[in-house]
Amino acid sequence: MAFADLVYGLYERRLRADLDPARIPHHVGVILDGNRRWAADQGSPSAHGHRAGANKIEQLLGWCDEVRIDVVTLWLLSTDNLSRPVAELEPLLAIIEQTVTDLAATARWRINPVGALDLLPAEIARSLKLAADATKEVPGMLVNVAVGYGGRREVVDAVRSLLADHAARGTSLDELAAELDMEHIAEHLYTRGQPDPDLVIRTSGEQRLSGFLLWQSAHSEFWFAEAHWPDFRKVDFLRALRSYGARQRRYGT
Repeated sequence: MAFADLVYGLYERRLRADLDPARIPHHVGVILDGNRRWAADQGSPSAHGHRAGANKIEQLLGWCDEVRIDVVTLWLLSTDNLSRPVAELEPLLAIIEQTVTDLAATARWRINPVGALDLLPAEIARSLKLAADATKEVPGMLVNVAVGYGGRREVVDAVRSLLADHAARGTSLDELAAELDMEHIAEHLYTRGQPDPDLVIRTSGEQRLSGFLLWQSAHSEFWFAEAHWPDFRKVDFLRALRSYGARQRRYGT
């Protein structure tokens, strides 16, 4: 074993020992950023970076299993990404489709697609739904795969769903306006019924959410990693959990 590997292993065990089991987040959101920049640094095409990033996902979910996280949300493709050139978008969609299919095939996690699936090519949307159907009885961790996801679009879709629901019941707009509150909208989000994310991790040095879980992250803690997503290591993940566990969550107070 190389000396660097020995040091890394010791550091990883120390970080793991520092974690308080009572202060592990229930729901972790991850913005998997930096695949293209990672590929560019290596002089490789973007697809190479996306494949490397996809290969990292199962490792991350294994790390989450080890510390007994209940829900993970992975932002794989934003609504803005759908406007990329076809030559780049088609390989990326194919990689995402294969990744989600492979995750479902492990039968370790419940796969739940979140996003505007109607904006995706029909075959991609169908594959995501098949992955969800195939894993709906799996007792393991819930994994939201955010594909064609945008926080503003989610809120708009939630309001549309709310209005349609009440219209079907015969509720007038005046009656709805009189009783409308935040919970009514929350009940129509893509993640309805789930706990809000306690911790949001973003890789590649960007320190913004870009609309990720816009509604749900109002009281989330954030942790930003400098590493591009393909280079994200288990020690980075454990450092994020240690940082979260050391914080005093105030929920806006």
